Amino acid sequence: MADSSFDIVSKVERQEVDNALNQAAKEISQRYDFKGVGASISWSGEKILMEANSEDRVKAVLDVFESKLIKRGISLKALDAGEPQLSGKEYKIFASIQEGISQENAKKVAKIIRDEGPKGVKAQVQGDELRVSSKSRDDLQAVIALLKGKDFDFALQFVNYR
Repeated sequence: MADSSFDIVSKVERQEVDNALNQAAKEISQRYDFKGVGASISWSGEKILMEANSEDRVKAVLDVFESKLIKRGISLKALDAGEPQLSGKEYKIFASIQEGISQENAKKVAKIIRDEGPKGVKAQVQGDELRVSSKSRDDLQAVIALLKGKDFDFALQFVNYR
């Protein structure tokens, strides 16, 4: 019997981020507390740009955007938001979406699987993802449960389970 396997990835569906951004922009344009403060949110190349006339308002824009991401099922660990910066009379926050598992994070996850996971489970790094394989599907389920119980500083998804 062939080994069963699954991939651990850190991917974000770009369309869902776009939908969350559009919903946040709509809410910001309609909310009373954002009237006349120049609050906005938009794409700026690959980054997301949030602007307002005060530091508190720009943080509120970020809060609205985060709530929309949560509603769309996107982990906030994938959002890398900077600190508010004063630019002229406007405060700005640049945020980016993190995708892919870095080499050192993949090695950390592989080490956890080796140390704490069931025997006979193999984990190998393939680019920006991690392939986990075993003869037993129950062992793979145990690895998924183990990793879901851990708190990483990046988002994990489990795909291609076969």
